[in-house]
Amino acid sequence: MKFSIKKNIILEQLTNVSKAISPRNIIPILNGIKFELNNTGLYLTASDSDLTIKAFIPSEKIEKIENEGTIIIQSKYILDIIKKMPSDIINFEVVDNLKIVIYTDSSQYNLNCLNSLDYPQIDLEYNETHVTLKAGDLKKMIKQTIFAISTQESRPLLTGINVKVNGNVLECVATDSYRLAKKTIMLEEPYNDTVDIVIPGKNINELDKIIQDEEKDVEIHIFNNKIMFKYMDILFQSNLLNGSYPNTTNFIPNDFIHIINANLNEYYASIDRAALLTQSKDKNIVKMDAKDNELCISSYASEIGKVEDRIKVDRNVSDEISISFSAKYMMDALRTFEDEAIIIFMNTDSKPIVLKSANDESLIQLILPIKTY
Repeated sequence: MKFSIKKNIILEQLTNVSKAISPRNIIPILNGIKFELNNTGLYLTASDSDLTIKAFIPSEKIEKIENEGTIIIQSKYILDIIKKMPSDIINFEVVDNLKIVIYTDSSQYNLNCLNSLDYPQIDLEYNETHVTLKAGDLKKMIKQTIFAISTQESRPLLTGINVKVNGNVLECVATDSYRLAKKTIMLEEPYNDTVDIVIPGKNINELDKIIQDEEKDVEIHIFNNKIMFKYMDILFQSNLLNGSYPNTTNFIPNDFIHIINANLNEYYASIDRAALLTQSKDKNIVKMDAKDNELCISSYASEIGKVEDRIKVDRNVSDEISISFSAKYMMDALRTFEDEAIIIFMNTDSKPIVLKSANDESLIQLILPIKTY
């Protein structure tokens, strides 16, 4: 294998595929990145057996191809080497079968490689029927839900995002059992099969980092135990989490006693100010009192003091309500909204707080209150 390529082109795709390399790999060959060069271009593949990313650089983007071939280059140093190369054109040449020379006019690295015959056979499959989304819609869906997944491995299903597809409705839900985020997207074309899967949160987070051009389409190919996303010249395949995700349908109430219309930035800033005194505490609890057309957000720390912050709102009832919640959870949820006008729905101090945009029904955020005595 021998070829020359521009630094920025190889670096971009190496950065993308390296997201599949796990520091906990116990299989040595999976610590490498597979380079496959033929007359159509260069394929780069990385995998930790749970997540596989394959990128393609077409031959027209390669400066010169002299010899084709396949080699596994250890990932530990390759990214740093490419980043620090002083020239815009970088040359790759395999010598003695399992060694590669990476060089420019003024710099040269000789690396030991791994045998491509030892690399596992990984099937990156396509499904005849697939879901197609705009990359921007997919990124928005991830951003608006992923923060609510659990970090506790004791409940592995909650560390993933639950994706359901029924006809032309795609629904995405994440919860850690204390809060819930739900995003609904209407598809342009209905999907033939009913889908109910759980994608590992850590994997979908890596996909979000790869997607840059939001105007491009993303094809989603769904199987029983895996899912593959095709975005431009990148294939991104993840295993699915096994098991049935909790039925969250009944988590979100349909009827509410208290409906409060508020300005997003004012409400966020008020909670942010009130939370200053409780930042060092685990639950970061603030209290919200609704009275007349005003919300009073307050917090108290015995060793520091007390803060009260008020904002004007529109309310549907004159009944007062006092409720406590995690400021961090509330601010995480508020950051996902894009409209200035939000609606806060409540029933009692022990029932969930639900947030929606005044102009967009596709996003729902839910936060459980915290009892304070």
